[in-house]
Amino acid sequence: MKSNPKRRLVMYFIGLFIMTIGIALSVKSDLGVSPVSSIPYTLTCVWGIEMGKATILFHVVLVALQMAILRRKFQVKNLLQVPVGIVFGYFTTLSNYLMSFAPAPHNLVLRLGMLLVSVVLVAVGIFLYLPADIMPLAGEGVMQAVSDTLHVPFARAKVAFDVTMVAISLVTCLAFLHRLGSVGAGTVIAAVLVGVVLGRITKRFSGWRDALLAQVSQTAAPSGKAAPL
Repeated sequence: MKSNPKRRLVMYFIGLFIMTIGIALSVKSDLGVSPVSSIPYTLTCVWGIEMGKATILFHVVLVALQMAILRRKFQVKNLLQVPVGIVFGYFTTLSNYLMSFAPAPHNLVLRLGMLLVSVVLVAVGIFLYLPADIMPLAGEGVMQAVSDTLHVPFARAKVAFDVTMVAISLVTCLAFLHRLGSVGAGTVIAAVLVGVVLGRITKRFSGWRDALLAQVSQTAAPSGKAAPL
């Protein structure tokens, strides 16, 4: 079976949008955002840059970082991560705007509930967007570049990337805000649970997703003749 390009594209952007809803919900919970979102949110907290614009800037920097790491091995097609980052940034702006209508939670249990829902939404977004196989986000591009250059497993490169992002965010927030800012218990929870939830969702629903992406090729029978059995 061949994948359906239109369905892949639709699923790709739906997945990205669901991810940004999850990110916006984690911001609303005020318990800390996921590692990959920690830098853009830090830019928002420290310098007041709107988070969608900070996300776009972050993606541009990550693409430049890939170019520095890969040098001649950098593929021109990976520059498409920049427009993807722009779309992701606008989705982030829209999701934060939609979340602004929700009342700010003051109850810790409610905030934890929002955080757990955000983890599920981010996992669902990844579950939909990655298999569409259009273009990875710049963060994953950097992880793959590090993995290929240093010859380390992708999973190890991801852990190193996440830890680096959280460390930079933590130091920046402590230096300028004298508080944790974008880093909190939610950051640790997201780092641990997103992968776990993604694994569970993939195990249960990957068949449905793959069938939705598939396109069955059928050859029309000649006019006036029955199709061969």
